[in-house]
Amino acid sequence: MLIKTQNICKSFANKTENTNNSNVNEVLKNISVEIEKGKITTIMGASGVGKSTLLYILGTLEMPDSGSITLNVNEKIYDYSNLSEKELSFIRNKHIGFIFQFHHLLPEFSVIENIMMPQLILGDSMKNSEQKALELMKKIGIEKIKNQKPNEISGGEQQRAAIARALINSPDIIFADEPTGNLDSKNSDTVIELIKEINSSMNITFVIATHSNEIAMQSDKIIKMQDGRIV
Repeated sequence: MLIKTQNICKSFANKTENTNNSNVNEVLKNISVEIEKGKITTIMGASGVGKSTLLYILGTLEMPDSGSITLNVNEKIYDYSNLSEKELSFIRNKHIGFIFQFHHLLPEFSVIENIMMPQLILGDSMKNSEQKALELMKKIGIEKIKNQKPNEISGGEQQRAAIARALINSPDIIFADEPTGNLDSKNSDTVIELIKEINSSMNITFVIATHSNEIAMQSDKIIKMQDGRIV
């Protein structure tokens, strides 16, 4: 098992309008899930059920209020609660990739520079990072736009660039939050096929929070959420 959670709980305080009072919104309620290595898992449910929060906690971007999370990579088990922020950051950069609904490409950099960024952060050389980025761009079919800025390319190309950026450090797992939510049906189909191909050819695990039945139908496992719980 790549990731295992037990009894994850997470709440956020919402300030009441026009007052200093706040009420607690319990977003995740005793969530226990297992993410299997090499599989595509989708997390489904209506808006506000906690899909994205669970995704961010699994990916170390958020910490739970209680419960445990373990990541098992390279025959080593990491318990999130026992790790410092620096150690979590290393795991995030080395073992985890992220794809969001909005691509979050940096507008001042070219497409290839955006894709290279995580590799450079890990300390690799400019030459190696550029070579690996170009190989990924060729695999994904976007090498022709390598020198363009994000605002000069289409939404589908932006999302494929974001997928290449998520792949650059050869992660064990990629978390995707509504990866087709901002795309038309043609580009959505392209992204879904790309995720399937990457999963199959590179054995990379995917966990996808989505409303899309099309993505769910292509996944190995569906986790359905309602009111902060697994149903």
